[in-house]
Amino acid sequence: MTSSILSAPLAAQAHALSKKGDWNGAAEKLKTLISELTESDVIQLSINRDQYSLNSLNGFVSLSNGREYFFKYHHEEGEEHSIEEYYRAELLKEHGFPVDVPVFACKEPGRQILLYNKRNDSRLADVCREIESGHNPDLLFSVVDAQIEFDKLTLSKTLQSYKTATAEQVGAEAIHQLFYRRLTDGKNPDGFGGRVNTFYVNKRFQLGNVILDWETFSHAKWQINGDLFPLSIHELFTLSAKKLQPEHLARHGVVTAHGDAHNANVWYEDGEKAILSLFDPAFAGEYIPALLAEIKATFHNIYAHPYWLYEPSLAEQQYEVTAQYDPESNRIIVTHNWQLSRLRGLFLESKVTHYWKPLITFLQRKNVLPSDWKEIIRMGLFCCPTLVMDLRANGLSSHTTHSSPLGFAIAVSLANSSESSLSNWLDKISISQDEKNE
Repeated sequence: MTSSILSAPLAAQAHALSKKGDWNGAAEKLKTLISELTESDVIQLSINRDQYSLNSLNGFVSLSNGREYFFKYHHEEGEEHSIEEYYRAELLKEHGFPVDVPVFACKEPGRQILLYNKRNDSRLADVCREIESGHNPDLLFSVVDAQIEFDKLTLSKTLQSYKTATAEQVGAEAIHQLFYRRLTDGKNPDGFGGRVNTFYVNKRFQLGNVILDWETFSHAKWQINGDLFPLSIHELFTLSAKKLQPEHLARHGVVTAHGDAHNANVWYEDGEKAILSLFDPAFAGEYIPALLAEIKATFHNIYAHPYWLYEPSLAEQQYEVTAQYDPESNRIIVTHNWQLSRLRGLFLESKVTHYWKPLITFLQRKNVLPSDWKEIIRMGLFCCPTLVMDLRANGLSSHTTHSSPLGFAIAVSLANSSESSLSNWLDKISISQDEKNE
C-alpha cells in the first residue's frame, strides 16, 4: 500500500483501496471509521459494488448494539477546500422534501460518511434497471406514476423556496463541484481545467477504429445519424465554463434543492401507491441557481440509460455504433441505434411537463428568465456525461472503442440546438402571453 493512501483519512483510504480492487481492505477502513463514529463495534460490513457509485462507497453495516445501517461515503476532488456543509438533509426536510435524514453524519474531509437506518426499500436506479432488463417489466407504470408525483412535488417545493441571492451566496454552494469546478482549476483556461484537463486535454481518442489527437478531436464538427451539429467539443467546453460560472447563474434567482437527485440517490418505497424519497443530499443547498437544480436528475435519470454510461460493456451487446473521421470536412461521423427506452421516454415527458415548463414559465413571469436559458440547460446536460467520468476508450473509466463514440455523440447532441437534438424539447417550450401574465 502506498504511503499516500496510508496517510489519508480512513474513508479516503477506503475509497482509494476500492479503486484498486482491494474491497476487503476498504471494508476494514470503513469498519474502523464507523466504529469511531458510533462508539460501537462493527460486527459485519458489506460494500455494494454497483455501477452507479462513481465517486462514492455505500453498503450495509451491523453493530454490536444490534443496530443496522445503510452507509454512504462521497468523495470529490478538492472538497476539503470548497465544501463546508456537506450534508443538508435537515435543510431539505425543513422545506418539505421527502428525504431520509442520517442518524450519524461525519463532515470532516476524507471522513464524510452518512449512516441511515437500514431499510428494505430498493433504490429507484435498481428498480429501473429491473424494468429495462426485462426482469420486472410490470413495475413500469407504478414507477412512472411515482416519478410524475415526485416531479410535481419537486416543482412545488422548488418554487416555494425561490428567492434572490448574492453572487457570493451562490458561489459558495456545493453543487458547483459537479459543474463549474470540474471545468476550471486556476491553472488552465476556463473550460479546460479540472476534470477536462485530467480526462481529455492532450489525450488520445479512439472512436471505433478511428484514432485522433486532442486538437483534431476537440475542434472537429459532429455528424450524428446524418445530422450536422455545429458546436465542437472545444466550443462546448468553452461555452460551458461561461454559462455555468456561478456569478453568471446568480442572476435569475435561487432555490432550495437536492441538486444531485439521480435515481441511485432515491428510494423506491413500494406499496399500494409507490412513493419516492431522497437521500445523500451531499450537494443540497438553499442558494442553488434555479436552472441548475434539476440538471443532474434530468440527464442521469433519462439520457444516461439504458446501459451506455454506467455499463459500457453492455452497450456493445445492445447497440450498433460506427465512427469515421473525414479530414476534408473536419467531421467526426457517428451512426448509432441508441434511443431512449419506453421508461426513459415517459420520464422525460414527466420532467418536461411537470417540472421544466412550469419552472420556465415561473421565471418568465417574474421577468428573470435569462435570454440564454436554453444554453445554460444544454451546457449543464453536456457536462453531466463528459465530466462524471472519462468517456475515452481505455481511459480512466471502463469505456470502450464502441461506447466512447456513442457517449460523445449523445453529449454533443444534448448540447447543440437543432431539430434532431436530444434536447430539442427545450425549443418546444413556448410560453404564451396569457401564461406569462397569469
